[in-house]
Formats: sequence, C-alpha cells, structure tokens
Amino acid sequence: MTKATTSSLTLLPGHVSLASLRSIYAAPVQLSLDPSARALMQASLATVQRIVDEDQVVYGINTGFGKLASTKIAHERLAELQRNLVLSHSVGTGDALADDVVRLILATKAISLARGHSGIRPEIVDALLAMANANVLPVIPAKGSVGASGDLAPLAHLACVLIGEGQAKVDGKVVSGAEAMRSIGLPPFVLGPKEGLALLNGTQVSTSLALAGLFGAENVFAAALVAGCLSLEAIKGSVKPFDARIHDARGQSGQIAVAAAVRALLDGSAIDPSHPNCGRVQDPYSIRCVPQVMGACLDNLHHAARVLTIEANAASDNPLVFDNGDVISGGNFHAEPVAFVADIIALAVAEIGAISERRLSLLLDPGLSGLPAFLIRDSGVNSGFMIAQVTAAALAAENQCLANPSSVTSLPTSANQEDHVSMATYGARRLGDMVRNAAVMVGIEAMAAAQGMEFDRALQSSPLVEEQFAAIRQRVAYLEQDRYLATDIEAMREWAQQSAWPEALTQCLPSFA
Repeated sequence: MTKATTSSLTLLPGHVSLASLRSIYAAPVQLSLDPSARALMQASLATVQRIVDEDQVVYGINTGFGKLASTKIAHERLAELQRNLVLSHSVGTGDALADDVVRLILATKAISLARGHSGIRPEIVDALLAMANANVLPVIPAKGSVGASGDLAPLAHLACVLIGEGQAKVDGKVVSGAEAMRSIGLPPFVLGPKEGLALLNGTQVSTSLALAGLFGAENVFAAALVAGCLSLEAIKGSVKPFDARIHDARGQSGQIAVAAAVRALLDGSAIDPSHPNCGRVQDPYSIRCVPQVMGACLDNLHHAARVLTIEANAASDNPLVFDNGDVISGGNFHAEPVAFVADIIALAVAEIGAISERRLSLLLDPGLSGLPAFLIRDSGVNSGFMIAQVTAAALAAENQCLANPSSVTSLPTSANQEDHVSMATYGARRLGDMVRNAAVMVGIEAMAAAQGMEFDRALQSSPLVEEQFAAIRQRVAYLEQDRYLATDIEAMREWAQQSAWPEALTQCLPSFA
C-alpha cells in the first residue's frame, strides 16, 4: 500500500509495494513517510529512554556488542559507544555501490526503522529520506558484509554520513560526510542509545542489491522472450508447442504465462502459416521448450519478488522494541531469506542466458536453421556472427560459474559469537554481473535473429515482433559484410536491459504488475 504520483511516493512502512521499490531504483523520486509511522517510532524511542533512565541493562542500549554483549556501559558514555560503533564498523572495501542501489538502501533503511521497533528518533529517518530526495548518496564500499548481524560494514558507511564522517556524493561530487549533511540543511547527529546499532543492523544492503538483480532479471527475461520469437520466425519454426492446451495439461503457472506471452507476441504473423508442409517435425529444445524453461525462471522470479518485498518492509535490526515495552534480542538481521532468493535469481538469470546462447548457436548452423552459415552471404571471406557466438558462450560459461550458490557458504565471525552467516550480500551483488552478461547474450541473439529474418522478408511477422525488429534496426544495421561489432553488441546489451517492453510481456512480471 503505497500512495504514488509520477514523481513522489508516500511510504507506509510494512506495505511498500515492489513496483514502488522498482521506481525508487529506476530514478530519483521524492519520498515522504506516511504520518502514521511517527507515533510508532516515538513510542519505541520512549521505551529505550525509559530503560536508560531506569538504568536497566539491555543489549544494544547500554552494553557492548557481539562478543562484548556482557559489558555494561556507563550512562555518560552511551553517545561515545554509539559513535565508536559506527566508526569501528566502517571497514568496507572495493568499488562504491551504484547510485541506484544506494537510493534503494536509503529508502529501505528508512522503511525498516519507521516500523517502530528500533527505538530511533524519527528525525534520523527524516534525514535518510532527505538524503534520498536531494540525491545526496553515501559512498558505500561494495565489499565487507557476510550478511549476518546485518550488513554491518556497508551500513556503517551510510551511518557515518549522518554523524558527519565518511563520504557522500553531492551532485555527483564526492564530499565529506559533514559537507553532505550541510547540503541537506542538517547538523551531524549525536547518536542516542541504540541508534547506531539500529542503523548498522539490518539487511537493507543485501536486499537492495537483490532487488536490483531482480529488476535487471525481469528486463532481460522480457528481452529474451522477444529474442526467442525473433529466432523462431527467422528459422520458420513452429508455434504449435505454444498451444495453451499443452501447458494447461501440465499446470505450471509460469509455463502457462510464458506460452501465452509468446502467442501474444506472435499474434498476426504471416510467417508461421506460410510453411505448413515444410517437413520440420520438431524444433530444437531451445525453441520448442521456451515455455518450460522460461516459465520455470518466471516462477522463481515471482518467488524471489515475494520474499524481497517482505524483506524490504521488515524490521531487521536487533534488539527489537515492542509496544508493551519489551525489548527482545533475536536474529532478524540474519539475511538467509535474501541469500536463498539471490541464489534463485542467479539460477534464473543463468538459464535465461544459457537458452538464448543455444538459440544463437542454432541460428548460425545452416543444417539446423536453413539460413546461410554464420548468417552472412559471402561466408569464408566473411565470418559473420561466428565470433559473436563465442563471446556469448564465454559469458554463458561465466554465468554458470557465478550461479553456484552463495548461501551454503559460511565463515564464523566475532570470536564465534556470530558463528553462522548468510553471505547474502555477495550473493546479491554478483547478480549485477550476471544480468549484464545475460543481456549481452540476449542482445547478440536478437541481433542475429533480426539478421536471419532479413534473408526472407517476403512476409511480415506479427505487429509486436515487427515493432521490435524495427527497434533493433534503429540500433544496429544489417550485416552485409564483416565490420566492427563491439559497438553493435553494446547497443544490443542496452536494448536487452531496457524496461520498455510490450504489455504482453510485462503483465506477467512481478514488479510491473
């Protein structure tokens, strides 16, 4: 439940939709908090203050952290404790996370804290949203989180900016945390009891990276269905395997949806009816089994979307404050749900690319496709798409390696206090590389399939396929003879990573719904 306009979103913590999260990722948008969240935050803040005033000993409020949880901290040193926590955990390394991911991190951190279980001042949540709205983006190194006890190191780099430390981007320029705070008209915060811990605990970095992977996977999924239709038309394949009765007989929802999408894309084609007696009995699996393979991918993307939508709305720090005054230590910071679905998305992305690469190989083989070898007229002198397929094969193999599960990897930390971790952050982060690889593969297939269609343009395909054929031709020209293809491949990667797809495709994708 998220109220939205074209340029603003009002976030109701616990009920922010996947489509809203996609819009935050896609472009800067003005964010505000539903007024109902403030009372919940104030109530949990009052609980924390009561504990401090009564000098109760509660983990995270007036104790050390991790293995030092049994060490009580004196009242007059609580602010020092929270500041030191943030500084000591700012140990990330590697390239900075992309701006679109950081926007999501700011938004999801604000959503989580605004659930009212964190004991944090509403003004800190306001500051997170102010940074997002002003496009003031903390510089967050990509590496250093094991995905348990929260995304500690990367979130510490975010929290550093709030206390006037670390670095942030302002208008694309890297400045100090203090200058970043001045740019949004706020002094650096002196963190109160539990506030540093609430900022550092949580799964917002791994969740945002996984959401970015999901959104990228959706775009490439749509591109791959278009590319598959282009390939089918190029080889004059059969549409009979997409008959709804076949897929209803199996009952898998993703498979049914993909078959319907392909039928919608091909509706009105004059190519399929033109070869009823061509002698082709069965197309290879990469054509014939698109609904089965891509449908399974779609089912997994839907599952991942459900889990990530829940997690983006979750209270995932520790301890949590409840409305009866209880403060309970638990483990919501453990990112196992995110780790599992990151692995699931990785499997889907690997398969989207793998079956696309196989269709590309089919197009280049005259014995299977009926088209000129390597899709070039004067082969021998010209190599055509021969080596472009080698690039696709290299990326397919790379994605197969990257698809190995991350969630089964664990190394203990914090002197064995944190003895099992999720590795969700790496698992989610590697999705960016995988999606890009898959987009290159799908882009090459689509370019090759358009080339294949050019060898017989006596008949037109469907309006939707012809529209995509024209869009490809706007980006890359017909390959009359060998030329420098790297720029064409990059143009087609961009085509495959766009989000402007026919409704026949987007209506079955979770974040477009």
